[in-house]
Amino acid sequence: MHPDRPVDVALARRQWRTLIDAYRDHGHTVETVKPEPGLPDMVFAANAAVVVAGRVLGSLFRAPERRPESVPYEAWFKAEGYEVHHPGSVCEGEGDLVPAGRWILAGTGFRTTPEAHREAQEFFGVPVIGLTLVDPYFYHLDTALFVLDGENVAYYPEAFSPGSREVLARLYPDAVLATREDATAFGLNSVSDGRHVFVSPGATALAARLADRGYVPVPVDLSEFHKAGGGIKCCTQEIRS
Repeated sequence: MHPDRPVDVALARRQWRTLIDAYRDHGHTVETVKPEPGLPDMVFAANAAVVVAGRVLGSLFRAPERRPESVPYEAWFKAEGYEVHHPGSVCEGEGDLVPAGRWILAGTGFRTTPEAHREAQEFFGVPVIGLTLVDPYFYHLDTALFVLDGENVAYYPEAFSPGSREVLARLYPDAVLATREDATAFGLNSVSDGRHVFVSPGATALAARLADRGYVPVPVDLSEFHKAGGGIKCCTQEIRS
């Protein structure tokens, strides 16, 4: 996100391949969408959509430069037989809309709008719980929180408004809480399959807490992607069966 920090493209490609291999080594299927020239942020697949029970809510990015990314992703989902709805409000996919068992946790404050929260609830018929982000460093919900399993999450409390912190504490009294150091190392931009947690190797304290809770941390270094504001989760659009 800073022009004075150029990306090592060859290293980024190796890191991306390492992430794919890590998923496959742990029994997950990985599909890819053909990249389009001129859309470098398309690699951040999580922003493209959110998928719940075979239905897809696409994206309408806040930045006009990113809006064309929604086209190839929505085309891919349609070709795979999914019902796809293109949002009418600014909505940045799983960057801000995180399926969490019985409900969807939904971030707002910097990118996705509250109107998109309502749109998602109407489309999916699933309760949507709005959470307000207050620290611009954590501009998407998936930089400040991730779902561990159907019952629990990990998050960084100070990324949220006081009221949102109270909501999270009520919903998840046993949540794994991260430090700012964990969060700024992209430790909360992680993916969990309920047992294995694919996590930034820089989030050492978080990894230790996860291991203490019985999860298995799987470190995956995406440091080149961090330069563009993304990490493991940003590169992963989850499609749950």
